[in-house]
Amino acid sequence: PDSAKEFSSAVMQDIGGIGKARFLAALNLLKEHPKTDPERIAAIGYCFGGGTVLHMARLGLDLDGVVSFHGGLATQTYIEPGAVKARILVCNGADDSFVTPEEIEAFKNEMDEAHVDYQFINYEGAVHSFTNPQADEFAEKFNLSIAYNADADLKSWQDMQAFFKEIFE
Repeated sequence: PDSAKEFSSAVMQDIGGIGKARFLAALNLLKEHPKTDPERIAAIGYCFGGGTVLHMARLGLDLDGVVSFHGGLATQTYIEPGAVKARILVCNGADDSFVTPEEIEAFKNEMDEAHVDYQFINYEGAVHSFTNPQADEFAEKFNLSIAYNADADLKSWQDMQAFFKEIFE
């Protein structure tokens, strides 16, 4: 957890620089894959990755959609109306101690003020890492407030599939 926090903090402090550069490198590689339609791209992320895909949407990258699973919502880079091209789905654990009610309110206000097409879903009884079947093991090993929640995992996956169906079909 300490090295992960160190890495994620370094990237988030320069999300428009190193974070964006790394994301674009991966995106460009994906677009070159023969099974990829480069005109129909969405991004998903979990935890740090969830926060990253939200930031990439905020930066106006050409994505059709982004889905964040238990990702960070806080930002230092607020968006202007019309800047976000992607539709956004946030899948959040309602009892996630890593995401405060103030951050949720600020995120929703930010999205509303910028006229972003977004959905925010709180999964009752779910905490951070609710999609990770190994979360309980990590919680015990590192004394973290995380836990797997099979119901929230399944529901969030179904919500993502419905979201992609809206975007791509």
